Amino acid sequence: MSPAGASLPIVLVPVGTDEDALDACLAALDAGTPAGTRVWLADDAQAGPRAGAIIERWHASTRLQAAHTRRAAPIGEAAHIDQALRACAGADVVVLAGDACPAPGWLERLAGCAARDPGIGTATPWCNAGEVAAWPRIAEVAPLPDAPARLARACASLAGETANLPAAVSHAVFLRGDALARAGGLDGASFRSWQAALVDLSLRFAGMGWRNVLCAEAFVARPREGMPADGDMDALAVRWPAWHARLATFLMDDPLHALRGRLATAVARLQDAPPQADLFASVP
Repeated sequence: MSPAGASLPIVLVPVGTDEDALDACLAALDAGTPAGTRVWLADDAQAGPRAGAIIERWHASTRLQAAHTRRAAPIGEAAHIDQALRACAGADVVVLAGDACPAPGWLERLAGCAARDPGIGTATPWCNAGEVAAWPRIAEVAPLPDAPARLARACASLAGETANLPAAVSHAVFLRGDALARAGGLDGASFRSWQAALVDLSLRFAGMGWRNVLCAEAFVARPREGMPADGDMDALAVRWPAWHARLATFLMDDPLHALRGRLATAVARLQDAPPQADLFASVP
């Protein structure tokens, strides 16, 4: 394993049922992540034969230190991710949605963001479909970016910038291992979806003094937003009665408006640069 890969968080990718999205995710992961990074593809008995072939082909050629597990029978998204996180034994982990496509530099920037402030419990990158962390417009699903490396360069202009979020978002999230251990992990018994279990975990982190932040220098694209399972929003409302009002206030006030504008300006400045040049650009 390379020194760079050894110093970075483990990347946990829950494998889903969308085979084309999984193929795109693995390609982007390989292209935008340092060689030697530890990556775990965890399948809750979701992938079909074609997805299995995609994973096998990727595993044979990737520069990353990859592992792949598959359960014999499903236990549910939240419970499965909790099981995987517990197996990481207190290490820092980045959970990357199985249909997400990280832009170059994404993992180093998330890790750097967390390293600068030990009070950060979760760090979430921008996403075109990231609700509170969405860019270019809050709570809207925009098309996948057509020049992700160029967008990564624009995000680099916001290096060191963070902003508080009401909760982490499920497209990609850094989870501090110490915070996860102290909070007791995900509640896979009360919540079925990763989306809702992550909100619950974020709120528990906040209650224990850790911050849930946007890492403004990183971007991870996704074709759609994560969705809660039936009953999960009701369970959140029972446990956290102020959550829905807090989320609505954040969406209406949009405290990240100025930060979004700065990223838009940075993108516009690079707009005239030929996309092909991005293939040879060095992304910090």
